[in-house]
Amino acid sequence: MGILSGDPKEEPMHAGEVYHLWTHLFESKAFLVTLQVLNNHTGDVDLKKFLKEYSESCIEKEEEQIESLLKENGLRLPPAPPDRPMVNISDIPAGARFNDPEVAALVGKEIMSGKILCSYIMSMSIREDIAQMYNEFHKQRVEQQENLLKINKQKGWLVPPPLNT
Repeated sequence: MGILSGDPKEEPMHAGEVYHLWTHLFESKAFLVTLQVLNNHTGDVDLKKFLKEYSESCIEKEEEQIESLLKENGLRLPPAPPDRPMVNISDIPAGARFNDPEVAALVGKEIMSGKILCSYIMSMSIREDIAQMYNEFHKQRVEQQENLLKINKQKGWLVPPPLNT
């Protein structure tokens, strides 16, 4: 029987798992604040709804799961930046405001890089529970990316590369 063949939750995490879990949690906390700011810049109702859904069903749930795992393993949690207040979009000067297509593109980029991160952490994890957790995170991001793509197409915000017809 191998050294790491018992219950995954009883196995120690290796340094890479600890580092990436802690860093992911730290970056998730910062990204939640970024989503609050981007929500303030958004005027489109569908995009606002998407940002709320993405924040609640994906990022906040990930944050809770990772935080719980780190606590169970006796690890210190990273600090969180303060929440941002809700601001009326008309209070943001036009030259300082992100446009809705820019917000959608920024969030799309974050979803894409998050999928890459999830794939990497899945591949380097030796604890099955961590790999499975990141597989779920990856699936959630795929679903959210599909939802954002639909919004981009419906609103005419999608800028495709040259099409080969």
